[in-house]
Amino acid sequence: MHLTAENLAARRGEDFIFLNISFHLAAGEALVLTGKNGSGKSTLLRVVAGLLRPEKGTVIFHGEESREGRHPGEVSHYLGHRNAMKNELTVAENLDFWRTFLGSAGSVATPSVEDATDAVGLSGVTHLPFGYLSAGQQRRIAFAKLLVAHRPIWILDEPTAALDASADRLFADLITTHQAKGGIVLAATHQPLGLRSAQELEMTGFSGVDAGVWG
Repeated sequence: MHLTAENLAARRGEDFIFLNISFHLAAGEALVLTGKNGSGKSTLLRVVAGLLRPEKGTVIFHGEESREGRHPGEVSHYLGHRNAMKNELTVAENLDFWRTFLGSAGSVATPSVEDATDAVGLSGVTHLPFGYLSAGQQRRIAFAKLLVAHRPIWILDEPTAALDASADRLFADLITTHQAKGGIVLAATHQPLGLRSAQELEMTGFSGVDAGVWG
């Protein structure tokens, strides 16, 4: 199982925000994107997740079940700045929706909604509307979404921003467990996540793009 990107490029408006980004991640490995705000970290994550089309280059995932390559967006969880939950629905209804909508990629067993909320330190809240929770609790439930439907790739954009140290440690443990099971992690963060087998890629944004490399 591996994820490979070759010569990715993306625009913002008329300008390239990055060019010729390549990386290779095998099972259990991680790539951490660093750089200033606006340097292209979120854009690269969205390209890999299939939410944005690259201007140039390819990104492909090869799983164990087939030799045919797939777009990683088909087998990824994407956790962006928003939690992708409905405030009016209960925690259980939100997580049940994502479990059904996403299904599971492969034969890996997934925890129940109750076990997933317990894993993020919020057992006993599944009957509450999502909108009743604090911002920190909502972020924990968004992380529980990664547990209820198995995806081999986790794409995380500042997953622990504005959370306390105990939540940071909890998320780090969940990510480490995902890697230990052969999962791949691609994350943009300003905070250390304690990732195993992590590569680092510094994004430089427009200042690092030389038009002469295009062509």
